[in-house]
Amino acid sequence: MFDFSDVTTPLHAFLSRLLGESLAVVTECVLVAVALISIYAVFAMIMIYAERKVCAAFQCRIGPDRVGKWGWLQVISDVLKMMTKEVINLRQTDRFLHRIAPFLVVTASMTTFACLPWNKGAQIIDFNVGVFFFLAVGSVGVVGILLAGWSSNNKYSLIGAMRSGAQIISYELSIGMVMLTMICLTGTMSFSEICQQQADLGWNIFRGHIIALPAFIIYLIAGNAECNRGPFDLPESESELTAGYHTEYSGMDFGYYYLAEYLNIVVCAGIAATIFLGGWAPFVVPGLDGFNEVMSMIPGFVWFVGKTFFVIGLLLWQRWTFPRLRIDQILTLEWKYLIPISMTLLIGMALLVSFGLTF
Repeated sequence: MFDFSDVTTPLHAFLSRLLGESLAVVTECVLVAVALISIYAVFAMIMIYAERKVCAAFQCRIGPDRVGKWGWLQVISDVLKMMTKEVINLRQTDRFLHRIAPFLVVTASMTTFACLPWNKGAQIIDFNVGVFFFLAVGSVGVVGILLAGWSSNNKYSLIGAMRSGAQIISYELSIGMVMLTMICLTGTMSFSEICQQQADLGWNIFRGHIIALPAFIIYLIAGNAECNRGPFDLPESESELTAGYHTEYSGMDFGYYYLAEYLNIVVCAGIAATIFLGGWAPFVVPGLDGFNEVMSMIPGFVWFVGKTFFVIGLLLWQRWTFPRLRIDQILTLEWKYLIPISMTLLIGMALLVSFGLTF
């Protein structure tokens, strides 16, 4: 498996000799930021196009097919339109909070995006408490949503923000507990170490016996709820609240929410691929050395992106299959069913690890 540290370490040494240690670090930070923003934007456009096509397939339609071949230029046209639209400042809003809210949401989304382990040695943020950092930073996004609803001085925006806050805070508990279940299995909170362990011992969804599969399903359900995606899109229900917490936003201020929503799907799927499906680790079968050698020849980032889009497909399938739930049904599903099941899975995994019954 190719290790990107074989490239980044000599590059850092070269820049340090050329520019000095301090200036080399600043240059590397700028290069990493540019790469992160570029990948972030590209994945956003891919996700918008993919969802339109998947939605069309589920509804027996064609989807975008006019602007560019197969309609792939439609997303670029929408981005250019969004960037040139006027940002309307309303008189009765709290302007400071109203303007800062979308930046909080997109900053939280971009920071969690930087936690994804794309390949061995190719991870922007890698702490020994990476899972804890991911959960902490991801929670900042709900602050931007609540600020958007409050500062808009609009009852529909406020109701949508309150719904979103209650929903996200509730479903974070399930996500946290199923991630703790996998941490209990691996014994580490570092995403790079979780991937490396799965490269050596096998993917967690197989190592965790029957406990890992329901944990994965709960993660998919709670992940859609965290992203405010159907059937948990009640905070943005068009028939009741116009557009929910971003009703009063226009131009790129609305575009930031739009961007963060789609990239949160990628982040959600990427973390699922990391903690359940091995991340950049190839699929190996003990005893089949020839097969394992062929699988190891496939680059790690190909494995990671492929697994991520597999999970995205599951999330979109869920999104366009089930009808929208009421707010009481959403909270009942979490507090009466998912949390007790998640706690049971966590206790069960702790017992399996304690008695050495994992693979």
